[in-house]
Amino acid sequence: MMDTEKFLKSAEELLSPLGLPLSRSASFRLDAIVTTDTLVPAAKALMDGKWGYLSAITGLDIPAPAPAEGETPGENHMEVLYQFCNGPAVTTLRITVPYSKPVVPSICGIIPMATLYEREIIEMFGITMEGTPNTDKLLLPDDWPDGVFPLRKEFTGFGTKPAGVEGA
Repeated sequence: MMDTEKFLKSAEELLSPLGLPLSRSASFRLDAIVTTDTLVPAAKALMDGKWGYLSAITGLDIPAPAPAEGETPGENHMEVLYQFCNGPAVTTLRITVPYSKPVVPSICGIIPMATLYEREIIEMFGITMEGTPNTDKLLLPDDWPDGVFPLRKEFTGFGTKPAGVEGA
Protein backbone atom coordinates (compact mmCIF):
# COMPACT_ATOMS: atom_id res chain seq x y z
CA MET A 1 0.00 0.00 0.00
CA MET A 2 2.83 2.40 0.82
CA ASP A 3 4.37 2.00 -2.65
CA THR A 4 1.01 2.64 -4.29
CA GLU A 5 0.60 5.94 -2.46
CA LYS A 6 4.19 6.91 -3.27
CA PHE A 7 3.66 6.13 -6.96
CA LEU A 8 0.39 8.09 -7.12
CA LYS A 9 1.94 11.11 -5.40
CA SER A 10 4.79 10.94 -7.92
CA ALA A 11 2.29 10.94 -10.81
CA GLU A 12 0.49 13.93 -9.25
CA GLU A 13 3.80 15.80 -9.03
CA LEU A 14 4.57 15.05 -12.69
CA LEU A 15 1.11 16.14 -13.91
CA SER A 16 0.46 19.10 -11.58
CA PRO A 17 2.53 21.63 -13.61
CA LEU A 18 0.09 21.09 -16.50
CA GLY A 19 -2.84 22.33 -14.39
CA LEU A 20 -4.95 19.23 -15.08
CA PRO A 21 -7.95 18.33 -12.94
CA LEU A 22 -6.79 15.31 -10.90
CA SER A 23 -8.90 12.96 -8.82
CA ARG A 24 -8.56 9.68 -6.94
CA SER A 25 -11.42 7.37 -7.89
CA ALA A 26 -9.91 4.46 -5.92
CA SER A 27 -7.00 3.95 -3.52
CA PHE A 28 -4.79 2.66 -6.35
CA ARG A 29 -5.87 5.05 -9.10
CA LEU A 30 -5.26 8.62 -10.23
CA ASP A 31 -7.41 10.13 -12.98
CA ALA A 32 -6.33 13.19 -14.96
CA ILE A 33 -8.73 14.99 -17.29
CA VAL A 34 -6.84 16.04 -20.42
CA THR A 35 -7.75 17.93 -23.59
CA THR A 36 -6.41 17.72 -27.12
CA ASP A 37 -3.85 20.35 -26.06
CA THR A 38 -2.71 18.60 -22.87
CA LEU A 39 -2.80 14.89 -23.78
CA VAL A 40 0.64 14.73 -25.38
CA PRO A 41 2.35 16.88 -22.71
CA ALA A 42 0.74 14.73 -19.97
CA ALA A 43 1.91 11.46 -21.58
CA LYS A 44 5.36 13.01 -22.09
CA ALA A 45 5.53 14.10 -18.43
CA LEU A 46 4.80 10.53 -17.28
CA MET A 47 7.32 9.02 -19.69
CA ASP A 48 10.05 11.61 -19.03
CA GLY A 49 9.49 11.04 -15.31
CA LYS A 50 9.92 7.30 -15.90
CA TRP A 51 6.51 6.75 -14.32
CA GLY A 52 5.58 3.19 -15.29
CA TYR A 53 4.42 2.12 -18.72
CA LEU A 54 1.41 2.49 -21.01
CA SER A 55 -0.71 -0.61 -20.37
CA ALA A 56 -3.76 0.15 -22.53
CA ILE A 57 -5.70 2.73 -24.48
CA THR A 58 -9.43 2.15 -24.14
CA GLY A 59 -12.35 3.73 -25.97
CA LEU A 60 -15.80 4.38 -24.50
CA ASP A 61 -18.93 5.46 -26.34
CA ILE A 62 -21.13 7.55 -24.06
CA PRO A 63 -24.60 8.44 -25.32
CA ALA A 64 -26.04 11.80 -24.31
CA PRO A 65 -28.55 11.57 -21.48
CA ALA A 66 -32.18 11.39 -22.55
CA PRO A 67 -33.49 14.96 -22.76
CA ALA A 68 -36.31 16.12 -20.55
CA GLU A 69 -39.58 16.79 -22.34
CA GLY A 70 -39.23 19.80 -24.62
CA GLU A 71 -35.41 19.91 -24.36
CA THR A 72 -33.04 19.44 -27.28
CA PRO A 73 -31.06 16.21 -27.06
CA GLY A 74 -27.36 16.59 -26.20
CA GLU A 75 -24.60 15.23 -28.37
CA ASN A 76 -23.14 11.76 -27.91
CA HIS A 77 -19.48 11.74 -27.04
CA MET A 78 -16.61 9.33 -26.66
CA GLU A 79 -13.81 9.02 -24.17
CA VAL A 80 -10.33 7.69 -24.72
CA LEU A 81 -8.56 6.43 -21.60
CA TYR A 82 -4.78 6.10 -21.50
CA GLN A 83 -3.88 3.75 -18.62
CA PHE A 84 -0.36 3.91 -17.26
CA CYS A 85 0.74 1.39 -14.62
CA ASN A 86 3.50 1.56 -12.05
CA GLY A 87 3.42 -1.48 -9.80
CA PRO A 88 -0.10 -1.57 -8.31
CA ALA A 89 -0.76 2.11 -9.14
CA VAL A 90 -2.75 3.19 -12.20
CA THR A 91 -2.77 6.69 -13.68
CA THR A 92 -5.41 7.30 -16.33
CA LEU A 93 -5.40 10.21 -18.76
CA ARG A 94 -9.03 10.78 -19.82
CA ILE A 95 -9.99 12.76 -22.91
CA THR A 96 -13.56 13.38 -24.10
CA VAL A 97 -14.45 14.15 -27.73
CA PRO A 98 -17.86 14.80 -29.31
CA TYR A 99 -19.25 12.66 -32.11
CA SER A 100 -19.14 15.76 -34.32
CA LYS A 101 -15.33 16.08 -33.95
CA PRO A 102 -13.82 12.75 -32.87
CA VAL A 103 -10.17 13.78 -33.11
CA VAL A 104 -7.41 13.02 -30.59
CA PRO A 105 -3.68 13.65 -31.04
CA SER A 106 -1.45 10.61 -31.40
CA ILE A 107 1.03 9.80 -28.64
CA CYS A 108 3.17 7.63 -30.95
CA GLY A 109 5.87 10.32 -31.03
CA ILE A 110 6.42 9.60 -27.33
CA ILE A 111 5.38 5.93 -27.14
CA PRO A 112 5.81 4.27 -30.56
CA MET A 113 4.05 1.03 -29.53
CA ALA A 114 0.86 3.05 -28.91
CA THR A 115 0.19 2.64 -32.64
CA LEU A 116 -1.49 -0.73 -32.03
CA TYR A 117 -3.94 0.77 -29.53
CA GLU A 118 -4.52 3.82 -31.71
CA ARG A 119 -5.30 1.69 -34.76
CA GLU A 120 -7.85 -0.24 -32.70
CA ILE A 121 -9.52 3.01 -31.55
CA ILE A 122 -9.62 4.28 -35.16
CA GLU A 123 -11.27 1.08 -36.45
CA MET A 124 -13.65 0.31 -33.64
CA PHE A 125 -14.80 3.82 -32.63
CA GLY A 126 -14.05 6.02 -35.66
CA ILE A 127 -11.88 8.40 -33.66
CA THR A 128 -9.15 10.05 -35.73
CA MET A 129 -5.76 9.76 -34.06
CA GLU A 130 -4.13 12.82 -35.55
CA GLY A 131 -0.50 12.19 -36.49
CA THR A 132 -0.50 8.43 -35.92
CA PRO A 133 2.05 6.84 -38.27
CA ASN A 134 -0.08 3.89 -39.38
CA THR A 135 -3.81 3.77 -40.04
CA ASP A 136 -3.92 0.33 -41.69
CA LYS A 137 -6.69 -1.94 -40.47
CA LEU A 138 -5.67 -4.04 -37.51
CA LEU A 139 -8.71 -6.09 -36.46
CA LEU A 140 -11.42 -5.74 -39.09
CA PRO A 141 -11.34 -7.37 -42.53
CA ASP A 142 -10.05 -5.27 -45.44
CA ASP A 143 -13.53 -5.18 -46.98
CA TRP A 144 -15.19 -3.78 -43.82
CA PRO A 145 -17.34 -0.79 -44.86
CA ASP A 146 -15.94 2.68 -44.25
CA GLY A 147 -17.80 4.67 -41.62
CA VAL A 148 -19.09 1.59 -39.74
CA PHE A 149 -17.63 1.40 -36.24
CA PRO A 150 -18.59 -1.78 -34.38
CA LEU A 151 -17.95 -0.53 -30.84
CA ARG A 152 -20.13 2.56 -31.15
CA LYS A 153 -23.46 2.07 -29.45
CA GLU A 154 -25.23 3.17 -32.64
CA PHE A 155 -23.93 0.03 -34.41
CA THR A 156 -26.78 -2.47 -34.44
CA GLY A 157 -25.39 -4.94 -36.94
CA PHE A 158 -25.76 -5.10 -40.66
CA GLY A 159 -29.19 -4.95 -42.24
CA THR A 160 -30.78 -3.12 -39.31
CA LYS A 161 -31.29 0.58 -38.76
CA PRO A 162 -30.40 2.28 -35.49
CA ALA A 163 -33.41 3.98 -33.93
CA GLY A 164 -33.99 7.42 -35.44
CA VAL A 165 -31.66 6.97 -38.42
CA GLU A 166 -33.20 7.54 -41.83
CA GLY A 167 -31.90 5.72 -44.89
CA ALA A 168 -29.29 3.65 -43.06
